[in-house]
Amino acid sequence: MRNPRTILIVDDDVDLADGLKLVLSREGYRILQARDGRQAKDVVDRERPDLVIIDMMMPKMGGYPVLEHYKERTDAPPFIMITANEGARHKAYAEYLGVVDYIRKPFAMDRLLETVHKVLPPEEASPN
Repeated sequence: MRNPRTILIVDDDVDLADGLKLVLSREGYRILQARDGRQAKDVVDRERPDLVIIDMMMPKMGGYPVLEHYKERTDAPPFIMITANEGARHKAYAEYLGVVDYIRKPFAMDRLLETVHKVLPPEEASPN
């Protein structure tokens, strides 16, 4: 049996992060969590997740400095940015920094899952 693919959720909103963890765990992913960008960088470097879902605005360090840190690194995981910010400039900058998707809060869970499944397709069940 293969190890499940790992997703790091980075958000200071505990309720949202826990909800994402629940849904993505049910999809078969291993979930890690961080509450700000500083923790996220530590977890990414230590655990090497397959995907990072990161909020834009958080205390201590938001999502942009994390994206800037990994922009030129070839070993960087793909990032999905989630945010309550409506600004087109913010979206353009996130895309410049390489996000695979930029999703505005509030969002339908199906919308997020669609992107997650594009980046990390669900594995086929193995025959018994």
